[in-house]
Amino acid sequence: MIMSASIDYPFTLEKIKGLNVGDRVCVSGKIVTGRDRVHWYLFEGGRSPVELNDGCIFHCGPVVIRNGDGWSVRAAGPATSIRHESYMPRIIEQYGLRVIIGKGGMGKATQEACVRCGCIYLQAVGGTAATVAEKISAVHKAHLVREFGVAEALWELEADGLETVVAIDTHGGNLHGEIEESSLQVFRALLK
Repeated sequence: MIMSASIDYPFTLEKIKGLNVGDRVCVSGKIVTGRDRVHWYLFEGGRSPVELNDGCIFHCGPVVIRNGDGWSVRAAGPATSIRHESYMPRIIEQYGLRVIIGKGGMGKATQEACVRCGCIYLQAVGGTAATVAEKISAVHKAHLVREFGVAEALWELEADGLETVVAIDTHGGNLHGEIEESSLQVFRALLK
């Protein structure tokens, strides 16, 4: 049965273990962004400038503008997550990550790490960057901007009801895998 839930930072195992593939989840609290450079940096043993234990990485390179002494987010579309597949298992395990938000599916290695370490992968809707940005209520800090540039930096954001769907749960469920399998069955039936 598909349910709707809300989770708030810190994203402890207790908060996420009852979620299942297909559940709708609103995410609130501290999340950090990470794209290619951040994932490579963390994978290679770079020191995270923020605490990631019980945390969330959002595969996103937000469009931000200066707002006085701070920043504001204008667009925050999810990036394609599969390109981080080779990094995610180590990052999940090494940093105690509990939530990943992105677009598209993730592979078997990430799915296995989610089961082994207690992490979930949440699907955000692609193509809705301006709408997602409305769910970001604050920018707490920008990290690694000088090293990686604005789009590839690690942004520490405050989410307020960011809407997602569970695509990989802590029990081994994989929404994209289920859709692929059911589509293959329909395709085979059409060929008969």
